[in-house]
Amino acid sequence: MPFVTITAPQDVFTDDQKQAMITNVTEAMVDVEGEQFRDKTWVVYEEVPAGNFAIGGKLVGA
Repeated sequence: MPFVTITAPQDVFTDDQKQAMITNVTEAMVDVEGEQFRDKTWVVYEEVPAGNFAIGGKLVGA
C-alpha cells in the first residue's frame, strides 16, 4: 500500500488547497500503481509550526 506524507508550514494552505493536494497526490499514485490501489493509498498532510523548521540554516518564524 502506498503511503505518502506531505509536510508543509502551518497555516499556509487553506482546507480546499490541502484537499486538492491530497486528491492530486492520490491520482498520481493511482496513475503509477493502478486503480486497484486507490482505496489502499494513504496520504497524510502534516503541518509544522513556525520555529520548527529552517531554510538555509535559519529558523523560520522563530
